Amino acid sequence: MTNQFNNNENPENDITKENNAGTSSAKGDVKEEKFKSKIGGQALIEGIMMRGIDKSAMALRLPTGEIEVEEWDANNGKNAPWYKKAPFIRGIFNMVSSLSEGYKCLSKSADRAMDFEDEDEEPQSKFEIWLEDKIGDKLVPIITTIGTVFGVIVALFLFMWVPSLIVNGIGKVIPMNSFVKTLIEGIIKILIFVGYMALTGLMKDIKRTYEYHGAEHKTIACYEAGDELTPESVKKYTRFHPRCGTSFIFIVLFISIIVFSVFRLPWSNIFLRLLFKLPLLPVIVGIGYEIIRLAGKYNNTFTRIISAPGLWLQRLTTREPDLDVIEVAIAALKPCIPKDSEDDRW
Repeated sequence: MTNQFNNNENPENDITKENNAGTSSAKGDVKEEKFKSKIGGQALIEGIMMRGIDKSAMALRLPTGEIEVEEWDANNGKNAPWYKKAPFIRGIFNMVSSLSEGYKCLSKSADRAMDFEDEDEEPQSKFEIWLEDKIGDKLVPIITTIGTVFGVIVALFLFMWVPSLIVNGIGKVIPMNSFVKTLIEGIIKILIFVGYMALTGLMKDIKRTYEYHGAEHKTIACYEAGDELTPESVKKYTRFHPRCGTSFIFIVLFISIIVFSVFRLPWSNIFLRLLFKLPLLPVIVGIGYEIIRLAGKYNNTFTRIISAPGLWLQRLTTREPDLDVIEVAIAALKPCIPKDSEDDRW
C-alpha cells in the first residue's frame, strides 16, 4: 500500500504508517512496503476474487466451513494484448474485462450459496418446478443478467438523469451559468454515491461483503510488505488501498465535472444532455484509470492528494475482517502470485 491510515472504528487495530516507515502497533510490527503489486481483487458473496498477472483465482467460504478455490489463466502481464497496455485506451478495456470477470465470479458465489440454501428449503412450488424444467441451469444466469441490466439502468438514472433534473430545477429559480450548473451536478452525484455507500453498509449481508473487501486490501498490503501470509500477520495491515474501485469511482465522478464543463453540454434539453454524456463516458473512464494507476504506482504529494478522498470513502465500503475472512483472502491471493516476482512490479 502507498499509505497506512488509522482505523478510528477500533483503536486496538489502529496502525499508522508515515512516510512508508513501518511502526509498532498493538498487534505487532507492520513491515515497510517493499514493492507495489499489480494484483487486485473484488469481494464476493462469502468470498474474494483476485486478478493476477498470469493467474486469477476465486476463494469461497462454504457453509461447511471449507474454503473452495478455483483458479484460471490470465493474460495481464507482458504478453497482454496491446489494447490492455496502451495509455487511456487500456482503462476502457481493462474496466470492461474486470467487470465481466467480476460479474461471473459474483454469479458463481451466489450459485454456491444457493446450492446449500436449497437443501434446507421447503418443497418447490409447481411454478418453480415448471421454471426449472423449461429453463434449467440457465435460470440463475438469466435472473442475474436481468438484475445487472436493471442495475445499470438505475445507475444511469441516479447518476446522470436525477442530478441534471435537480440542477435544471434549481436553475429556474436561481440563475446560474453552465459551469456552476455542471459543478453542482457533480457534487450531487458524489453525494448520491456517498449516501448509497453509507446506506448499503447498514445491511447485514453487505457488511459481511465489506469485511471481505477489507480483507482483500489487507492481504495485498501484507504481500507488498513481504510479510508472511498468515491471518494473524495480515490482520495488522491497513484495509485501505489507493487502487480500490471505490477510489476509482470517486475519481471518475470528479473528472466528469471537468470533462462535462469543457465540452459545455446543453442544459436546455435534459434528454439531449444525457445522449451527449454517453459517448464521453469512455473518455472519462480512460482518464480515471490512468490517475488510479498513478496513485497505485507512486507515493508523492500529488498521489496522496488525489488518493485522500477515495481512501476516506473506503471507511464506508470496507470493514475490519475476522481471521476466518482473512483466511479466504489469502487462499485467493496465493495462486495469483507469479513465479517470477519481477513480473508483478509496477
